[in-house]
Amino acid sequence: MEFQKVEHIPDLVVVTFKAYFDDRGYFEETYDEDKFREAGLPTDWVKDNHSHSSEGVLRGMHWQIEPYAQDKFVRVVRGKAIDIAVDIRTDSPTYGQFHMVELTEDNHTGFFIPKGFAHGFLALTDNVEFEYKVSGKYDKASERSFRWNDPDVNIPWGTDTPVLSDKDAKAPLLGELSDNDLFKLSNMQNE
Repeated sequence: MEFQKVEHIPDLVVVTFKAYFDDRGYFEETYDEDKFREAGLPTDWVKDNHSHSSEGVLRGMHWQIEPYAQDKFVRVVRGKAIDIAVDIRTDSPTYGQFHMVELTEDNHTGFFIPKGFAHGFLALTDNVEFEYKVSGKYDKASERSFRWNDPDVNIPWGTDTPVLSDKDAKAPLLGELSDNDLFKLSNMQNE
């Protein structure tokens, strides 16, 4: 496994898996507790999630507030998706900035997204199988989101007409959220 911090937002980490190919297909490790610990990443995953999406489905931009905030480690096991993380720590020098990673069944790549970031993805092919580990339990009352096409964030999704849930279509803009809906970097460093 290779761990590469994102240059402009170093709290985000792209993980490349080592795939071993032969005439039967391939084998790869997609998570190793010791290697994650050595890279300075969390290893306290409490839940694995799996979603299936048709081409054009956009899920995002989501997070949970404290005390149910979650680190996430995501990957695509079938198909192709654009994965996005947006810094929502209001006192961070990279607040409102995002990083985009293409995750596919063939590029053997995962993406670590820590607490304090909103997360979303767009399915670029049909039958996208998306898996992710989370460090906290789901809590509906702690769910938050902002609108996928917020002009102040300006994510280049590559589509103006994604397939959205009602919740995602009606989400507020990032600037319309209160401080209680977001994070403070200074509070997170004191944990």
